[in-house]
Amino acid sequence: MDKLIIQPNLCDGCMDCEEACAKLHGTSRIIIREIEGDYYPIICQQCEDAPCKIICPTGAIEEKDILSEKCIGCGLCMLICPFGAVLMEDRKAHKCHQCPDLDTPACIKACSRRAISIIDIEMLKIEKQKQHIAKMSGIGKNTKKGSDIMTLLTAKSKANKAFQ
Repeated sequence: MDKLIIQPNLCDGCMDCEEACAKLHGTSRIIIREIEGDYYPIICQQCEDAPCKIICPTGAIEEKDILSEKCIGCGLCMLICPFGAVLMEDRKAHKCHQCPDLDTPACIKACSRRAISIIDIEMLKIEKQKQHIAKMSGIGKNTKKGSDIMTLLTAKSKANKAFQ
């Protein structure tokens, strides 16, 4: 599963992502907020147990999108979204659906600073597991005298016995 990742430290507030999204969908499904001189792109986080989907009285919210023909514009989804990522326009709710019909979402193509990127969550999980295994496989191996965890624990217990 792919997920859009935001790096606010790279965002310069140019609004190119908003414009590209609005051009493609008629209304932007991403919003840039400025707080104390820093810019934060806000997009739907595609929550697994999405509160917006749960609260929708008409079932208009599907896994990644909102069905405009079912949306009654009540705004409950907008109120409950913990990220503020559901937007209301013309009495209809809108949220990012990661442009499933495109190879690369419009916001990513438009972002010159690369503040928005897409990542395969499963590949990220596997990479993190590999890093963890590499760290764990080094425990107990004596690469330098006195540097591994077993040497440190043994040295501490010897010191404790000496003071008793």
